[in-house]
Amino acid sequence: MLSLALAAIGIYGVMAYSILQRTKEFGIRIALGANRGTIAALVLGNSFRTVLVGVAAGLAGALALTQVLGAMLYEVQPHDPGVLGEVTALLGGVALAATLIPVRRATKVDPMVALRCE
Repeated sequence: MLSLALAAIGIYGVMAYSILQRTKEFGIRIALGANRGTIAALVLGNSFRTVLVGVAAGLAGALALTQVLGAMLYEVQPHDPGVLGEVTALLGGVALAATLIPVRRATKVDPMVALRCE
């Protein structure tokens, strides 16, 4: 549970920082007439792609290190598709849930404040 919480905090931090870097872009988009749903869809789409890349890299790493993992697992095979599927779904869900707060923050950007920053 602790590792899951650390993963969620780390993913939240990365997503929040990447969205913060694009605040000016979101302000310009809103000033030019984009609605908040469009901004949310844009941010969620980018986050979803990032999560997919991370999940794919994690699965590839786990499958590549099966010899090392096999010595640490008890009563579970390293290639058990059920466990790999459950962990993938759980971490993917946590990653997408961790993006909800930054998405909400991005949709509430005031165009004037965003354009004045920096």
